[in-house]
Amino acid sequence: MNHTVGISEMKVSNNPEDVLVTYSLGSCVGLTLYDPVIRVGGMIHCMLPLSRLDPAKAQMNPCMFTDTGIPTLIQAVLNMGANKKRLIAKVAGAASPLDDNGIFKIGERNYTVLRKVLWKNDILIAAEDVGGTVARTLFLYLDTGKTVIRSGGKDREI
Repeated sequence: MNHTVGISEMKVSNNPEDVLVTYSLGSCVGLTLYDPVIRVGGMIHCMLPLSRLDPAKAQMNPCMFTDTGIPTLIQAVLNMGANKKRLIAKVAGAASPLDDNGIFKIGERNYTVLRKVLWKNDILIAAEDVGGTVARTLFLYLDTGKTVIRSGGKDREI
């Protein structure tokens, strides 16, 4: 069953019939974490890099910001029994769809913050599809951990 992860949301599951999906990753960054041994996975769709932009909003919704959302997702999958050493991390998004002049670089900053948070948690990125100007849809299949990117009408596994 498909479970949609909206902007500034995350979902975790250990149901092998579930598929987590998030749509329209532009400058936002999407992350999947999956433990293949116990088949627990999670997905987050972060909109902005740093929570200090609006600490009150970050407290109400940590998933809006990459620096607070990623640790929240990590903790959620660990709470379901995942082992941090087994986590497979895959990343999508961080594009610059409207920012042709590179003024704001939100996608690039989201990706930089995501890498730093994963690095601090000793989690390596296994695969990614980031940057450019295209929006992406991200799927995580809980039965196998298969991660699929849909972009430009084409699907490909990462």
